[in-house]
Amino acid sequence: MAVAGIDVGSQTTKVVILEADRTLAAVILKTGESGASDASQAVEEALRQASLKPEDLRCVVSTGTGRKSVPFAQKQRSTVSCLAKGAHFLYPQARTVLDAGADSSTSIRLSADGTVEDSAGNERCAANGGVFLDAMSRMLRIPLAELGAESLKATGAQMISSTCAVFAESEVVSLVHRDPPVPIANILAGIHESVVARLFGLAQRVGMKSELMMSGGVSKNIGIIRAMEARLGKPVLVPEDPQIVGALGAALIAQHGLA
Repeated sequence: MAVAGIDVGSQTTKVVILEADRTLAAVILKTGESGASDASQAVEEALRQASLKPEDLRCVVSTGTGRKSVPFAQKQRSTVSCLAKGAHFLYPQARTVLDAGADSSTSIRLSADGTVEDSAGNERCAANGGVFLDAMSRMLRIPLAELGAESLKATGAQMISSTCAVFAESEVVSLVHRDPPVPIANILAGIHESVVARLFGLAQRVGMKSELMMSGGVSKNIGIIRAMEARLGKPVLVPEDPQIVGALGAALIAQHGLA
């Protein structure tokens, strides 16, 4: 029997359709003004990919900041519970989950059986999220998908001292126009170090344990991952598609509800 998990975030809506332990479809669409419409479109696309009809879905669970805007979801679950469920399914050895999204981040400490022992969130500062990196991308005229690779060319990381996203942007502008200008790769390395320092601090708030798994769109940035690994002194667990961990967890919860 097929089930679906829907994660409605501020920037993207993710849908995962599962049947047993098999992923039939995974879809990521940009979130617009209507969470209900975005969820419907994402589910329609996922059903098309899975060659299923709406009536084939036995249960739908929604999560994310817009979880209450999905009228056809039978259940709603918190972001923390869904991230924990998805992370434990993908990496049973993970004891800390660090989800870095567009404008919010979440850290979770897990027990050996995947139970949430503690969690912390940061929704007030954009300086450790994807929105900040997107702003840096536009300012430096480098595609967002290329920021990580470019940062790895750095000969050293140019420290970004500002802890506020707005002030950090001004600081980056001054570095670009310095005489002589600071190499872009060094600036990017500094930006990534700054983001990782805040993410690391968030993880420490829950009493970070090994192994660490990172999820969310920011985790697609190889510069962020390498900077975090340098800070940890060991590899970070990163799913093939880190953006769908919450939706996967919601789908797993939907399955459990049918058991």
